Amino acid sequence: MSLAIIYSRSADGVMAPQVFVEAHLSNGLPSLSIVGLPQAAVKESKDRVRGALLNSGFEFPPRRITINLAPADIPKEGGRFDLPIAIGILVASGQIADDNLEKYEFIAELALSGELRPVNGILPAAMQVARQGRTLVVAEQNGQEASLVEECSVLAAVSLAELTAHLNGQQKLLPVQLIPLETDKRASLDLAEVRGQQQAKRALEIAAAGAHSLLMSGPPGSGKTMLASRLSGILPEMTRQEALETAAIYSIANNDLNLGRWMLRPFRSPHHTASAIALVGGGSKPMPGEISLAHNGVLFLDELPEFGRHVLEVLREPMESGVISISRASRQAEYPARFQFLAAMNPCPCGYLGESSGRCRCTSEQVERYRARLSGPLLDRVDLQVEVSAVPVDVLLDSQLETEGSADVRQRVSAARHRQLQRSGRFNAQLSPLQLDDNSRISRSARSQLANAMTQLGLSARSFHRMLRVARTIADLAASEVVLDRHIAEAIRYRSLDRYLKNIT
Repeated sequence: MSLAIIYSRSADGVMAPQVFVEAHLSNGLPSLSIVGLPQAAVKESKDRVRGALLNSGFEFPPRRITINLAPADIPKEGGRFDLPIAIGILVASGQIADDNLEKYEFIAELALSGELRPVNGILPAAMQVARQGRTLVVAEQNGQEASLVEECSVLAAVSLAELTAHLNGQQKLLPVQLIPLETDKRASLDLAEVRGQQQAKRALEIAAAGAHSLLMSGPPGSGKTMLASRLSGILPEMTRQEALETAAIYSIANNDLNLGRWMLRPFRSPHHTASAIALVGGGSKPMPGEISLAHNGVLFLDELPEFGRHVLEVLREPMESGVISISRASRQAEYPARFQFLAAMNPCPCGYLGESSGRCRCTSEQVERYRARLSGPLLDRVDLQVEVSAVPVDVLLDSQLETEGSADVRQRVSAARHRQLQRSGRFNAQLSPLQLDDNSRISRSARSQLANAMTQLGLSARSFHRMLRVARTIADLAASEVVLDRHIAEAIRYRSLDRYLKNIT
């Protein structure tokens, strides 16, 4: 036969659209042309394929070869089409049988020696292939990653010769079996290691229980970063579906997927010199940034006012919608970004405002300019704001002081989250105003207390709803179906920066 059609997949964000690799051999001067919107790396595959075929003991047909990558409107990048192009040429020239090829999808780069090399974005492709009921053929280095999708049958080959022997029925490849990996537990730091800071620990628990955003303000050395690093440890374990969603993003991001930690919630802490592109993602081929890499996990911004104002403003949309859209001249990609926002800041430029030692020498104008780096709309989107004071020396020296560990807190957090999912199908921080009204049974006295807080603090409608969401979470932690006065009162305490809103908007 002079025509062969091979199945493969492109990479488009977290999607992996189907690509039909059509190989046609015709009479004419020997040549090889690739059509169907190929990028430079795809066009270069003709040389890699030629070398791989010859060095694997096959004949490169001295005919006019046309490779069509359909549909033509999908951009094709990288070396992921090397293997399906080579298989298509071999089938079209009759060097291997075309029996049952419709059962397979091929994704791999080829070395000139015929060796199969790994590519990025295998996990999203495996998820799509599983839905089609086909078998995914990849390089050996991609085998374990693809097998994370239990519903997907995966074949991993070392070389083109080994794969063709399988297709010809000479030496069968066995499906890849996922090797159980010991999960890296180093990311799960224990909350019991933090001395004192009961209010901050309570705020951390509330944030975890309702998936709320949290801003901690306090002097250097008060434990803000230490507290932040332990948020992941009190969050419930990810479901397999959540883990696959997150792992798919890391699979795209320069093959940065750690198979030993793929079931752990991500904790991303970019430096304050990071650009807006680093947070959002981008490039000529839109790649995920820190916002998406923190999906289903924690995004921690230390020294929040030190970030550029433009950088911080890009957080506003994904904090509300849970997705980030990246548009470029010829490409557009959408990545999930349902992260838990956590931030820390000093109360003033030197960090010691309000301390009894009197070390702070900042003027009121300097403090005002420092806090003005945070816009009112951004602070509106932060559910909890808590002040973290310095830990007394006697607390630090008290080795007998018993503090609650992460495991105990995680149990309460899991129970509160279960109540929310049973009641509304989502966490409190994700409720729309209408859903919040439907799911928040508030006592009459609590409503009056909330109205007074609105007036005295000058809260916006967005801040009002966020305070109500926090109160709903506090009630869930207390296993209360009704939001009571004490729940509202505690929620009000976590709006410590609202008195500055008028000055920083």
